[in-house]
Amino acid sequence: MNFLAHLHLADNSQTSLAGNLAGDFAKGNIQNFAKPLQQGIWLHRQLDQLTDEHELSRDLVKAFPKKYSRVAPILMDLAFDHMLARYWDEYHNIKLEEFSTYAYDELDKAEDLPESLSKILPRMRQQNWLKAYESRAGLNDAILGVSRRFSKPELFVGADKVVKQMDVDIEIAFRTLYPQLMAYSRILSRKTPEEYL
Repeated sequence: MNFLAHLHLADNSQTSLAGNLAGDFAKGNIQNFAKPLQQGIWLHRQLDQLTDEHELSRDLVKAFPKKYSRVAPILMDLAFDHMLARYWDEYHNIKLEEFSTYAYDELDKAEDLPESLSKILPRMRQQNWLKAYESRAGLNDAILGVSRRFSKPELFVGADKVVKQMDVDIEIAFRTLYPQLMAYSRILSRKTPEEYL
């Protein structure tokens, strides 16, 4: 799962959107972060671990051509955001455009975000990354953007075509796994260790 899914799961579990998104940028001990972010970072890490260890995720990652094995988990995360955006109305009662604006506003209000997250927020809103996931072109832009930040961008060459070819397999995995993650997010939010509340 990438940005959109973590923000959606934060909303679904009624936890901090900023904290859940910060989980992708936060390093080290959770207690080093501002209290309002701690639960979200903890939840983000729990959901990432559940996703990584799930049989469906492992099978999907293995289904990618061998040359993409190192970046397959990243491609799966980006493709899952595309699936969520594509079928958004099945997973949320407000339109994606409206949710995106709400999410950007919540992120703008948050204090003590990891510096790397704060730096990309203006561009995220300006280019409306969350809504962009809805289209294949938006997904391809996201893959390109990640490749530019990766130590070996050449590992992503042709990845957009592979993800398109695997569309059906990705959708099956997403539709089976994501409702489970929605349920887990609500359960885990109630089981957050007290020190992160």
